[in-house]
Amino acid sequence: MNATHTVDEPAQLLAFLFANHAAAKKTAVRQWLKHGAVSINAKPTTQFDHPLRRGDVVAIDTTVEARSRRRVPPGIKIRFEDEALIVIEKPAGLLSMATDGERDQTAQALLTRYLRGEDRRSRARVWVVHRLDRATSGLMVFAKTEAVMHALKDDWRTTDKRYLAVVEGRPPADDGKFESHLDESSPIKVRSVPPGARTRHAVTHYRVVRCSADCTLVELRLETGRRNQIRVHLADQGCPVVGDKTYEAKTDPAGRLALHAAHFEFQHPTTGERLIFESPLPTKLARLVK
Repeated sequence: MNATHTVDEPAQLLAFLFANHAAAKKTAVRQWLKHGAVSINAKPTTQFDHPLRRGDVVAIDTTVEARSRRRVPPGIKIRFEDEALIVIEKPAGLLSMATDGERDQTAQALLTRYLRGEDRRSRARVWVVHRLDRATSGLMVFAKTEAVMHALKDDWRTTDKRYLAVVEGRPPADDGKFESHLDESSPIKVRSVPPGARTRHAVTHYRVVRCSADCTLVELRLETGRRNQIRVHLADQGCPVVGDKTYEAKTDPAGRLALHAAHFEFQHPTTGERLIFESPLPTKLARLVK
């Protein structure tokens, strides 16, 4: 339920809600407050005796209450959720979507179960907009409808996508661009090869952020979104991502791939609002370049 009221006379919030929702059970109204479904002038409140003044706008959105009752999947942090999409922080080690060998323990499957909650008849689900490698952590965007998924994918090239990587050694300059043609035909390893009918052009912009004795923190911005693009481009320069055994990394001090999706900025497909999300480098990786 969604409802909005403008206050005509001073009152306490709970009494105001009872008066304006006389058909609702009083226990249900109290639950709205308890679970953050009530806001005053666009600011959520749980204070039963909040004093209302003339002109205040009281809004009730019980979808917020419903969301608060769901159990967030372990390891996943929800950064944003509305009726159109959901933005999460994915932990390293979790698949983005189903494969032939794993269908249940994926970000997509866990979020679908989260949306359905205890309603066995629910058909709620999420659609994959983009992927992160299993070993990569950080921000991911999922759509709640197929139409929103297509809208996000259609505009995905305009999305500002930035990653942080701790690499062995150091790139050839403090900033610049990596560019190659990638052969993605192997399910195990993508390679840079001469351009051909089966290759895809890939461009990655980079900037050195910080250096330590043995490794470097690099920010990378994707101009194209090819499979393993960042990992291939860094390995091509002789500075593979720390922990990336597939691309000949020699060290693995954090026990994981040192790659993190750190920044997404895009236009909301239905409201037009500009959304910006930042995710700090996980502590294990940050320690490598102190």
